[in-house]
Amino acid sequence: MTIKAHYMAASALTSAAAALVSTLAFAQAGYPTRSSTLLVPFSAGGSTDIITRIMAKELTAQLDRQVIADNRAGGGGVIGWNAVARSPADGYTVLATELSFAIAAGLIPNLPFDPRKDFLHVVTATSVPHALVATPSLPVKSVKDLLALARARPGELNYGSGGNGTNTHLGSELLKNLTGIRMVHIPYKGAGAVLQDLMGGQVQVLVSAVPTIIPYVNSKRLRALMVTDEKRARVLPDVPSAPEAALPKMIMQFWVGYAVPAGTPQPVVERLNQAMIASLNTADAKKRFAELGVDAVGNTPAQATKLVADEMDRWTAVIKSAGIKAE
Repeated sequence: MTIKAHYMAASALTSAAAALVSTLAFAQAGYPTRSSTLLVPFSAGGSTDIITRIMAKELTAQLDRQVIADNRAGGGGVIGWNAVARSPADGYTVLATELSFAIAAGLIPNLPFDPRKDFLHVVTATSVPHALVATPSLPVKSVKDLLALARARPGELNYGSGGNGTNTHLGSELLKNLTGIRMVHIPYKGAGAVLQDLMGGQVQVLVSAVPTIIPYVNSKRLRALMVTDEKRARVLPDVPSAPEAALPKMIMQFWVGYAVPAGTPQPVVERLNQAMIASLNTADAKKRFAELGVDAVGNTPAQATKLVADEMDRWTAVIKSAGIKAE
C-alpha cells in the first residue's frame, strides 16, 4: 500500500481517534509522571528534526509534561535508533522514525538491533515528497540540464546525503539507477549538515525532503529541479513533478513517525498515540505543517506498523534489484 493509500485509510479514523479517550490509557498508573524525550537520530535542521520540534511543543501541552526533542546523530541514524532500542520500555524515550529507518532494514548489514522486532510503532505523523535540489553555482535549471551535465562530466559531480543508508542517500542512488548517471557520494552527519556545503558549492546535488530545503529554495540559495511526487508540491508550485521531469519512477514520500522500544505497555502506546493525534490537529501545528508543505497523517499503531513494514519490503526490493550497497 502506498503512503497516500495509508493516508486515506488513516484520515477516516483521525477525527474519531482524536476524540477517543481509551480507558486503557490510564491503566499504566499516572503515565506520564515526568518529562520525556523525542529522539531524532540526525543532526538539527533536517525535516525529521523540524517536524519533531513541532511535535515536542504540542505534546508538552497534550501530556502536561515537558517533552524535549534530542538530536543523537551518527552512523546514518544507527546510533540514535540503537539508543532507543536499548532504552527502558516505559514510554519516556520515543524514536522519531522516517524513511531512512525503513531503508536501513535492507541496506545496512549487521545492525545492532532488529528493526522489525525491537520497536513498537505509535503513529505515522506526517508525509511529504522529496525534492531534487542543486547549488545555484551549477549551470543547470532543469533535470534535463543536470542529466546532460552529469553525462558530459561522469564522476565529477558530488551529491550530498545525511549519511550512508539515509533517505537522502538512497534518493540520489535511485536517481543514478534510473538515469545511468555517475556522481560521487559525500555523506554528512544529517541532512542539515550538508546544506552549508551545498549552498557553497562543495557538493552540487541533494535529494531531501521538502521541509528541509524550502527556506533555501525560497531565498534562492538552492535551486529546486523536481519534486518526487506524481504532482507538484503546493509550496513549490513552479517546480516540476517527477512525471513532468520525465522520471515517472522517481516517486519518494518522506514520512515521519514515532516508535517506542518493544515491550512498552500497550496502555502507554495508546496514550502516546492519542496525544500525538491531538497534537497533529492543533491550530498551530496545522499552520506550521501548511507552511512546510507537510500532510498530517495521524493513524493507529496497527496502521503505523503496517506502513513501516510495507516500506521496509519496498525498499529492500529496490536495493536488491539495483544492487545498491551501503558505503
